[in-house]
Amino acid sequence: MSQSRLPPTLPAFPAARPRRLRRADWSRRLVAENALSVDDLIWPIFVHDGNKAVPVPSMPGVERLSVAGAAEAAKEAEALGIPAIALFPATDPKVKDEDGSEALNPQNLICQSVRAIKAATKNIGVLCDVALDPYTSHGHDGLIRNDEIVNDASVEVLVQQALNQARAGCDIIAPSDMMDGRVGAIRTALDAEGFEHVQIMAYAAKYASAFYGPFRDAVGSSANLGRGDKRTYQMNPANGDEALREVALDIAEGADMVMVKPGMPYLDICWRVKQAFGLPTYAYQVSGEYAMLAGAAERGWLDGERVAWESLLAFKRAGCDGILTYFARDIARRIKG
Repeated sequence: MSQSRLPPTLPAFPAARPRRLRRADWSRRLVAENALSVDDLIWPIFVHDGNKAVPVPSMPGVERLSVAGAAEAAKEAEALGIPAIALFPATDPKVKDEDGSEALNPQNLICQSVRAIKAATKNIGVLCDVALDPYTSHGHDGLIRNDEIVNDASVEVLVQQALNQARAGCDIIAPSDMMDGRVGAIRTALDAEGFEHVQIMAYAAKYASAFYGPFRDAVGSSANLGRGDKRTYQMNPANGDEALREVALDIAEGADMVMVKPGMPYLDICWRVKQAFGLPTYAYQVSGEYAMLAGAAERGWLDGERVAWESLLAFKRAGCDGILTYFARDIARRIKG
């Protein structure tokens, strides 16, 4: 990551000719300030309880995979050198309820997938999202009591969800719910049960964004949420300083890594977080971002490979140590040649 180091005075043209360094490919590579590698990628995967892969209509090229399919995808990711995958469930509506109790089922889709991936691979990390929205009949990330998303009671359930995932073999717990105090509560519970090695990547600055639509379709929560929104717990897109406070709190509670979500519309937040704290910082290139680029490429309006690469370089330029992106497999294949 580069920082501005401009000297007090700069030579003028013709002594200064910046294009000299751009004339040849070897020269452009030699002076590149940022680079994208397979080590920067986390691949989000959707799982469902069917036996076949099912396309996600709003995300061209993305599918809901079976548990066995997720294990095969993890094997491919491992072979490509992708360090970690992130799992998200498309839960059967029949098992959804007001309190998201399926999140605590040791045989739920995520726990089955974690065990299958761990049995099939040797050296890939598995990240599990902690939030109740894939499991609740109302589509919210926490519990509803008297028409309000309650904080502390939700945290108690989220802690149990995290423990359920850790027992299945999860390597990285990623709380995405944005309830106050959940990182500290999860860290305390993990340590108490002997899971002190399990990492926490906090969705520290997660905004109430309109870019999540295709994701909610993929996991089947959009119909449950209906016309509701998550603005009482996710952040206002207008705010930047608030993001730094949220990140500071999560670090103080024990987060090993922090995440900004969405990604490209919030590159300024990525930069500010990295500059302020220096902790491993990630961004989630969310479903809406992916759908815009992949959809335009599908119609021939954009060069899909080039815009995917350019978009990920933007995250590196903004200070991110890595990116959760649905382009991960395609980018890794390109890097591997």
